[in-house]
Amino acid sequence: MADFIESTTLLNIPELGYAPPEVPVLAPARQVSEISVLLNSLDEAAAESGQSLAATRKSSHEEKLIQARLGMASGLYTALRAKHPQSASHSLRVALGCSSWAAILQLDDETRDLLEVAALLHDVGKIGVPEKILLKPGRLTPEESVLMSRHAAHTMEVLASSGAPQSLLEIVQYSRSWFNGEGRNQDRQGQDLPLASRMLSIIDAFDSMTTDQLYRPARSRERALAELFEFAGNQFDPDLVRQLQAVFSHDQNLLTDKLARRWLHRLPKEGNVLPWAMVPAEHTAQLASTEQLMFDATNSLFEKKLVDNMHDGVIFVDSQCMILLWNTGVERLTGVSSAAACGRTLLPNLMDMCNNREQRLTNEECPVAHAISTGVQWLGRVSIMGRQGHHVAVDLHAIPVRSVDGAIHGATVLLHDVSSETSLEEKCQALHAQVAKDPMTQVANRAEFDRMLNNFVAAHQESNLPCSLIMSDLDHFKSINDTHGHQAGDAAIITFASLLKTMCRSGDLVARYGGEEFAILCADCTNAAAARKAESIRKALSEVKQQVLGNAAITASFGVTELQTGDTPETMLRRADRALLQAKDQGRNQVVQLGDGMMEEKVKRSWWPFQSLRGSALVEANLVTMVPIEVAIQKLRGFIADQDAKIVKTNENELQLVVTGANRRASDRPVTFQIHLKLSQQRSERTNTQGFAAGAYAETRVQVVIHPRRDRDRRREATMDKARRLLGSLKSYLMAREADEVPTAAEPVATAE
Repeated sequence: MADFIESTTLLNIPELGYAPPEVPVLAPARQVSEISVLLNSLDEAAAESGQSLAATRKSSHEEKLIQARLGMASGLYTALRAKHPQSASHSLRVALGCSSWAAILQLDDETRDLLEVAALLHDVGKIGVPEKILLKPGRLTPEESVLMSRHAAHTMEVLASSGAPQSLLEIVQYSRSWFNGEGRNQDRQGQDLPLASRMLSIIDAFDSMTTDQLYRPARSRERALAELFEFAGNQFDPDLVRQLQAVFSHDQNLLTDKLARRWLHRLPKEGNVLPWAMVPAEHTAQLASTEQLMFDATNSLFEKKLVDNMHDGVIFVDSQCMILLWNTGVERLTGVSSAAACGRTLLPNLMDMCNNREQRLTNEECPVAHAISTGVQWLGRVSIMGRQGHHVAVDLHAIPVRSVDGAIHGATVLLHDVSSETSLEEKCQALHAQVAKDPMTQVANRAEFDRMLNNFVAAHQESNLPCSLIMSDLDHFKSINDTHGHQAGDAAIITFASLLKTMCRSGDLVARYGGEEFAILCADCTNAAAARKAESIRKALSEVKQQVLGNAAITASFGVTELQTGDTPETMLRRADRALLQAKDQGRNQVVQLGDGMMEEKVKRSWWPFQSLRGSALVEANLVTMVPIEVAIQKLRGFIADQDAKIVKTNENELQLVVTGANRRASDRPVTFQIHLKLSQQRSERTNTQGFAAGAYAETRVQVVIHPRRDRDRRREATMDKARRLLGSLKSYLMAREADEVPTAAEPVATAE
């Protein structure tokens, strides 16, 4: 199996740490470089001029490419690019992708011509969508979604009125149809759909998923491909999805050469299926706007180098606040790339901008728009969302840009990081941390617990992860004070608090709720796991000798509950209190659970043939990933490489790895784990679907056993946590779910409209 893993051809997945030859069409982030390869005409000055000048060159090269394929109809593409550059760039990438795929499938020239032109113009109807919807940085409202959905009908109207042939109209129309016929008003399904339409649908979805959006990062190729596999048979042609995977195994250099020659060769004048004539490039160049010429003239090499290497953030916006330039300083501040920002409207909600009172600014209060509308510079301190997910204080300076005749063409925005000047705020935060602690026990106090309980409940409800609460109280504490004095009682409380902190994870919150009562918030923890933790604390406390009590031991009672559906912080706290009172009523020195998840987790029977492992496993799981076993092994290679794991034993489809668990703190001694994997491929029947979507699909099941290599490591407190993190990492690489979490019905893939 190790040889099989080494010999498998892998896709280019940046986060998995390996990079075979690139497919030019399916790498949207490399659009500028791929176009330059196709044209082979970028000079050295353009290569040295940086991102903004390269973007200017790119526009010229895109125009040549589009004219080569569309002729006079390139005006439609030019109109789309003027309306929404992102949609135009997406259409070009989709067209390049379809062209590469068609070359591999050896489609005839007529079908390939129609497919390429249909891909270039399949979103031209967005010309009719209002700009405020196209440029909106967040999610659309239901009303806005309705307006956006009309662009498909607009596309058909524009193409039909422009004289496009019927065969081209059919490709664009049916590219939005579902393979199983579940779309609206579909009169065809399955193989009755044009082949070009089915190919366009897949490449369109793939590029949408693998392109950076301001509101979400791009998915990796492997993740996007897995999404296509998951919905094959419903939304997409399953045979074509499997064929798409084979695109990555072809010689990419040869494919690029063929694609370049084809796209730079204009369509023949005779026998041409597209009744559009060529527009001379010289005439198109004469139509360049005065504003664009002014921008090109000022965007020289020296100015670009200066702007790009400034430590401060620099943003250029036009008169409508649309971002034209976003330098590396802003990328460093915000973590948002220039490609994702340019073309967006610079409004406060785009950067989550707040004033110096930490109040979010509305779009009507935008300082940049104010400077453009009034012609007066704006200088003030605001905070914006930084790359680490925290607000960063900056001095914002908005300077209107005027032409010789006095007209305002936009603004230059300077962002100066002043976070180092906010030391007073940091001192206040440190003071708050001290105020949040109980002075005697140095755990969180009641006020901090109340605040964190609300945050815990909200965060775990949003992430759909378990969260538990343990309430504890020292038994017969009044008699301790009455017999041994209040100092002895204080010592007992301090001992109990220290034990709680020692036996809880770093992500848990230990708080003194009041008097001798303590609370523990357990993140990502089930009811059963929290009860086991409480039982171990109870047992350890009963074994500690208290010198101030004459070497007698103290005991405590515990109430445990887990966050339930529909819970509020108050209901969860009341249920834990009720469990604690029940523990005291039943005789004290015990743990009582209330709520769902009270049953102890079942011990899974080990499937592994090596008898020496029975009873030693820390984590066992049965995972399911909705891809064939070959793709699962490709993903597994990324896990092995990134975890620096070693393959120590193989046996048919069984694999044994040795890996050192990652530490949360540098002071922790590493723990070496053995991971045993058993892979099997099964055919999954989709009985809840009909027509072409019904049938058997390949899925891979992976049985996982993780245990420490040395038995003494089992007694360490952090070992279980590290083993679970390893399992979580493995699930992420395999994009797998627990066997009992696998959905029974597929949901549609979200594609960009």
